[in-house]
Amino acid sequence: MTKKRYAQVGVGDRSMMYSYAVAEQYREHAELVGLCDNNLGRLRTRADWAAGRDLETPIYLDTEFDRMIAETQPDTVIVTSKDATHDQYICRAMELGCDVMTEKPMTTDEHKAQRIIDTQRRTGRKCTVTFNYRYSPPRTQMKDLLMSGIIGNIVSVDFHWVLDTRHGADYFRRWHRNKANSGGLLVHKATHHFDLVNWWLSDVPERVYAEGARNFYRPEIADRYGFTQRGERCLDCAEAAKCPFHLDLRAYPRLAETYLKNEQFDGYFRDRCVFSGDIDIEDTMHLAVRYQGGATMSYSLHAFSPWEGYTVSITGTKGRIEHVAQETVYISGDGTVPGELKPEGTRIRIFPHFRSPYEVDIWQAEGGHGGADPVMLGVLFDPATGPDKYLRASDQRGGAWSILTGIAGNRSLEWGRPVRIDELVHRLELPDYPPMPQGDEPIDPLPLKHSKAARRSE
Repeated sequence: MTKKRYAQVGVGDRSMMYSYAVAEQYREHAELVGLCDNNLGRLRTRADWAAGRDLETPIYLDTEFDRMIAETQPDTVIVTSKDATHDQYICRAMELGCDVMTEKPMTTDEHKAQRIIDTQRRTGRKCTVTFNYRYSPPRTQMKDLLMSGIIGNIVSVDFHWVLDTRHGADYFRRWHRNKANSGGLLVHKATHHFDLVNWWLSDVPERVYAEGARNFYRPEIADRYGFTQRGERCLDCAEAAKCPFHLDLRAYPRLAETYLKNEQFDGYFRDRCVFSGDIDIEDTMHLAVRYQGGATMSYSLHAFSPWEGYTVSITGTKGRIEHVAQETVYISGDGTVPGELKPEGTRIRIFPHFRSPYEVDIWQAEGGHGGADPVMLGVLFDPATGPDKYLRASDQRGGAWSILTGIAGNRSLEWGRPVRIDELVHRLELPDYPPMPQGDEPIDPLPLKHSKAARRSE
């Protein structure tokens, strides 16, 4: 069997999942033929890691991307670089004849999204966007229930996500803290959430209105805590002993190896103060979204909660589904499994019309992001993977529609009004989503009201 050849651009911490899948877990099907990054130290670290698996993988600086493609001849380029650079590598790889696999978010604004859409159409190359949350068993279970028609036609969604003060704060230390790099949490983080809703509903957004602010990660909050001698970064900060947000990179081998030891190459600090005045992303966001099929969504995201996870309630013409999930908290790269589900805090409850509510047994799995990462990697890198009735794989269409809710939210914050998606991009086709039930069977409530089961439930 001929192995598929992969080159990877961007070797920060999140990228390791893909390097590991190609170089070790699925190496009978895949080959890592090139590595590219703007930091020579991180490149050497990843190449040494590959050498420990009997792989001689050449490294290239970001300015040598074209040369990497010419010399290594990859079938697919894996893009795991900073969000704002995704579009340049996605488009250039396709122009040079390669397929692309990219981390979410696909990109950070409407202009870059349009460039990717147009380049894919022109080149005909395959562009895969890796939405791992679709593969998490409880989220797939939600899709399964909605596809069954158990609550009829969907009319509204209430979706509220909270990041705790450990994980949530981490976005305000890193390059994500600036919208020019990440698009803000409405793009970088919420692309997960908006993609889930699009996929759950088999629908796409039409209009978005947003409100948002930075309420917690501000210099004024640090002053209230009494952290008046804080520095630019956590390393050797004068307030380290009493600050609950202090991050000592030296205490985490992976973070020290990936970032601290390689600061000399690009000047990037992984541990900047979360209360810095240089931050320009929101930590509190509220959206009202209307979908093309007529459903509406109320969405919120807070990045300074005492717990981590979400609540989502989906109302239909036959009832309602309520889903709550609590996730374990982490700092990206701290060596723990990211976003595992807490069984005691995760449930799905059905509220049918005229009948008693009931809970369903949650589909279980282990692994990162609610058990999603191992499932997704198998789909991405194992050629024996069969058909998927849930259509969890996504391309540039799903990638674009997911970020456009957040991008429209950013524009709404900027412009002070609702924003239509068709103001932002054009010629964007609908994704391949599973068909949803159309129409409702008639319900006669009177026999239900007078049934023995109904009387017992009253």
